[in-house]
Amino acid sequence: MKIVKLFTLFLTILTHTSLSFAAGENPTLMKPGWSFQSFFGKFDRASLQRGYQVYTEVCASCHSMKYLSYRNLAEEGGPEFSLEQAKAIAGNFEVVDGPNSDGEMFTRPAKLSDKFVMPYANEQEAKVSNGGAYPPDMSVLVKARAGGADYIYSVILGYEDPPVGMKLDDGVYYNKYMYGNKIKMPPQLYDDLVTYADGTTATPEQMAKDVTTFLAWTAEPKLEERHKFGFRAILYLIILTILVYFSMKKIWSRIETKI
Repeated sequence: MKIVKLFTLFLTILTHTSLSFAAGENPTLMKPGWSFQSFFGKFDRASLQRGYQVYTEVCASCHSMKYLSYRNLAEEGGPEFSLEQAKAIAGNFEVVDGPNSDGEMFTRPAKLSDKFVMPYANEQEAKVSNGGAYPPDMSVLVKARAGGADYIYSVILGYEDPPVGMKLDDGVYYNKYMYGNKIKMPPQLYDDLVTYADGTTATPEQMAKDVTTFLAWTAEPKLEERHKFGFRAILYLIILTILVYFSMKKIWSRIETKI
């Protein structure tokens, strides 16, 4: 009886595994290679600037970045737009300010100190505009998802026809990398969707990599600084270890001589 039960359990596990594989659950994430992931990794400035363009022209109509200010675009370690460019970027957006001397709110062009303009007035408006789904804020999205940059990149490019037998509700799309394989956001990228200022060809893969690089920076803007600090700390510890080693060797040599 025990052998039969074990055999039945084995078949159950095997069947579940086969069905999961057939349904495309937990596939290996795409890894395009990121300049910022190595120990000495740095963000590609050109990619960050292109990524901001993709975010602005494609993502910003639904996804907010409430923790990012326009001045961050000109800071060291980020896209490093010039101060004039960052001011011009901010000036393209309007924010509600006030009250003025008459007690009324008013709109004005955004300044460097302002946070990125939100696409919706509140969460409920965002849900109504997106079929009940709330577009997540993208400020720290890369850090908030298992798989990080690889996961975001894979989801952006992971749209496929659903497997045979899978039914999707209206407004729902199949994505082999998305948790549960179902997503309400339609495919966003196609060839030449944006026109890059530096002349780079805007393929879906290129745009996905650029915007993911930008999102990786917004999630961890001090990454390069942390890498530099870590390198200096390790170098200091190596030098300290060498000095301690030779100091101990000299001390013990005196003791051995006396003995």
